Amino acid sequence: MELKFKNKAAFGFGAFGKDVVYMLVNTYLLYYYNVVLGMSSAFIGTLLMAARVFDAINDPFMGVVVAKTKTRWGRFRPWILSGTVLNAVTIYALFAVPDSMKDSPMKVWLGIFYIAWGVSYTLMDIPFWSMIPAITSPGKDREQLTSLARSCAGIGDALPTVLTMAVVPILGGGSAMLNYRIGFRWWALIIAVMFIISEVVFCLNVPEKTTEEMKTAGILDMFRSLFRNDQALTVVAAVILVYTALNIVGNLILYFFQFDVGNQGAYNVFVGVCFATQVITMMLVPAIRNKVRKLTLFRIGIVVQIIGFAILLVFAFLELYHTLSWWVLCLPGMIVYSGYGILNVMLTIFLSDSVDYGEVKNKTREESVIFSMQTFTVKLASGVAVFIAGMAIDLIKLDTEAVKQTASTLQGLRLFISVPSAICLVVALLVFLKFYKLSDDKMKEITEKLNK
Repeated sequence: MELKFKNKAAFGFGAFGKDVVYMLVNTYLLYYYNVVLGMSSAFIGTLLMAARVFDAINDPFMGVVVAKTKTRWGRFRPWILSGTVLNAVTIYALFAVPDSMKDSPMKVWLGIFYIAWGVSYTLMDIPFWSMIPAITSPGKDREQLTSLARSCAGIGDALPTVLTMAVVPILGGGSAMLNYRIGFRWWALIIAVMFIISEVVFCLNVPEKTTEEMKTAGILDMFRSLFRNDQALTVVAAVILVYTALNIVGNLILYFFQFDVGNQGAYNVFVGVCFATQVITMMLVPAIRNKVRKLTLFRIGIVVQIIGFAILLVFAFLELYHTLSWWVLCLPGMIVYSGYGILNVMLTIFLSDSVDYGEVKNKTREESVIFSMQTFTVKLASGVAVFIAGMAIDLIKLDTEAVKQTASTLQGLRLFISVPSAICLVVALLVFLKFYKLSDDKMKEITEKLNK
């Protein structure tokens, strides 16, 4: 299928909208319930991690359902649209806890709506990314669409991350926690509406293949095929580790700027610089790919991120943001996010390639089942990360109401924003080097077999 410019643009807009809602929850849910509402960080982390375990059943099952869907509107778009509407409702509810609600009822509220948010996000996210291998062929066309989608998703990631702590006080009418509570409610509503608009545009302008029907096996056969696809499982393992690494620092960096750097306003500029670097890097990946092989580019992305975290650790313990300026933190931030920009694009390409590999190896094609694993692993990674962040805040005895933190608390915070993430990346690199084998040459061979 030849995709026109408006099709690709709509795909990018859809990626933008879905990542706006994802990043609001991923980055600020812990802060909202812990700092704004006063809930225990350890409880929040544990609850969110438990909800991701529930998704272990829900996400792959959704992949099977999507693969077997057949309607006159297509296989993917009905789920994308319905999931979007349901998810918009749940994201508003998550950040609109009734003012009269306290302690135990508030915990129940969080549990119910966070699980509902995860389920409804699954409804639209799995068919969304499953469309890439379904409407493109391996090679340049697929890589260009993936790069565009991931770049737009990166902009979607940046919007709530950069603007939330600037917009919330304005919408709430002040900087007190009560005002923050009001501000988060209005901000969540704005983002929910933006989400619905973006996916409606996507569904109206991105066509599905209608000339050939996807052959689907039985549910048990599809799961057997998935777990026989060693390359898909390798990519899934890498996705868990890479996303966990970034999400740990993503959950803790606001605490770092507020309680260590002592300049919450600088946080908005910092994350803006970081995400701008990520988006620019993702846009450059197709040009870089003309000169660098896929596996080499993946290694470069991992090493660049590890270097960034190492520099961040050194800067933090030397307290250069106090002796010089907080601007020095932008250097390691840009390095980390440039590496992540590379990995974000490459991992999606690798997963798409594993779909073609699985078709050759297992004689069945399961875009939705395999991409359901990506959705699950991304959410699992965020659950693991927020669990680690929540436990870290409790472990280092960070007091959200204190004017000044103890020296041991600040040292613990500096360690947790860098060391666990670097360890995850090292493990991801080792796993990929040992098990992944879909090189450029191997994919050419697979493409020739599929064409025949």
